[in-house]
Amino acid sequence: MQNKVALPGKTSTLLGPMPKSIARRKTKKAVAKRFKLTASGKLLRRKPGLRHLASSKNAKRKRNLGKAGLVHETMAARIKECMPFA
Repeated sequence: MQNKVALPGKTSTLLGPMPKSIARRKTKKAVAKRFKLTASGKLLRRKPGLRHLASSKNAKRKRNLGKAGLVHETMAARIKECMPFA
């Protein structure tokens, strides 16, 4: 049996037709690290303001800044677009 070499644009007799490339969305890793999708479809985020200058903030404020916050529904669709597999 004679082996045939596949030429560009031609199909090989041994392997069959070459598969077409499938265009897929990639996950934006910066978004995946910053947001978490809940089971109900809401997005969780961290609250800003706890990195520095914490000595001037009272304990209640720092405690509430440490908890996760929800992303507003007007921004949620744009963030979910960046995480197609979540």
